[in-house]
Amino acid sequence: MEFREPIGRLIRDPREFTRQLHFPDPSQIRIYDETLRDGEQMPGVCFTPEQKFDIAKHLADIGVHVMSVGFPAASAGDRKTLQLVMEGKRRGELGGVEIVVMCRSNPKDIDITVQTLEEVNVSPSEVTFFIFTSGSDLHLKYKIGKTLLKMEGRDESEWLDLPLEFYRNANIKLQCDAIRYARSKGVTHIEFGAEDGSRGDVDYFIEYFKAALAAGGDRPAWPDTVGCLTPEAARWYCTRIVNAMPKGLPMVCHFHNDYGLGTINAITAVSAGFKVVSVTANGYGERAGNVKLHEFVTALNVLYGVELPGFKYGKLRELARFMERMSGIPMQQHEPIIGSKVFAHESGIHTHAMLIDHRMYEAVPAQLVGAETSWVFGKHSGVALVEDTLRKHAATLQANGVDLTPELAHRVTEEIKRLREERAAGSKSEETIEVYETAMRQLSIGEDEVAEIAIALGAVAV
Repeated sequence: MEFREPIGRLIRDPREFTRQLHFPDPSQIRIYDETLRDGEQMPGVCFTPEQKFDIAKHLADIGVHVMSVGFPAASAGDRKTLQLVMEGKRRGELGGVEIVVMCRSNPKDIDITVQTLEEVNVSPSEVTFFIFTSGSDLHLKYKIGKTLLKMEGRDESEWLDLPLEFYRNANIKLQCDAIRYARSKGVTHIEFGAEDGSRGDVDYFIEYFKAALAAGGDRPAWPDTVGCLTPEAARWYCTRIVNAMPKGLPMVCHFHNDYGLGTINAITAVSAGFKVVSVTANGYGERAGNVKLHEFVTALNVLYGVELPGFKYGKLRELARFMERMSGIPMQQHEPIIGSKVFAHESGIHTHAMLIDHRMYEAVPAQLVGAETSWVFGKHSGVALVEDTLRKHAATLQANGVDLTPELAHRVTEEIKRLREERAAGSKSEETIEVYETAMRQLSIGEDEVAEIAIALGAVAV
């Protein structure tokens, strides 16, 4: 139907309420995908190096700008992944995507990563090294405190008695020493960050960032490691950090989704001046996952009017299905934007209106994200949709000697409702869920199996 009035007169544009926000130029915003690293840390998820390379190609194709490919010092698989990715990049299969590798703030991790690159004739200068440590006082003293004591030549017996200031200063020294060491090994692009930023002291983080920049780091990364930020807290922290850093410096926000606030917190960070946003495909990651790629880019576009140049929004759902096959982790059917049923409608009230115009009940533009509106018939179906559907099949009905009448449409609607309830009574939903959960348990390694492995290896050693 063609409306007589402009659509802006009939419904309010959500961007009316977001236009006062200031975002970086869209061409400066970078999507930093961490599916191959943080996404794989989701319990039950494991990718082979070959699968990771395949995923990398899909991510590069959709338009991510930066890609973390793993933690080479942690496993042979991540080392192989790095080599496959860099060889593929050399062949032009990943376009201009920036490749990032993760290292703890110690020479061993850096050496292993440099060696992994050199084995395939790749210079360390072709890769960004993300060198990290801890940031909150809780982590500094009680997680890595003994490491910092050893580094400073102090006795472990002093651990609990030393003040927080000791651990803060030692941590900055640890980070800066690691950055300088990486530089000495030919690394020219260094991202740096400290875990648990959202529960840390903002003035300490500013001091830490400035020291790391002076030591040779390029790009600070500030994380909400446990996903506890609110949008208000995100703005409070991010504004202070941006104002304290050199103007125009690209900074990374790495947020988690423990309260379902990952997307809005990331958008808030960008509106405060952060330009590099960490995401994962399908939001995979530890606990409740990371910022969801599909939510962030679509909400930023439709609700805030910030369209990312070159990003292929129309492939978001295709990427989601691909990632489900790779991970074995399906998305819920009503997952925003990419869920298999979020553009499907059953309710008679809704479908009647949708036959007039899709904007009646769809705020996310289906075509933008590669979707199509579809209909589901069931106990909530209305006569209008059934009649419209029968009209599409009028030729088939006539060929079978059936005339389409209002009475027939009502009778078909009642039969649909009856049939759907009959099928519900015989549903095997519970058994289906149990089969899936059993399969996932079999993929994971539990405590009992750990003990069995130890017994087997111990017996061999004896």
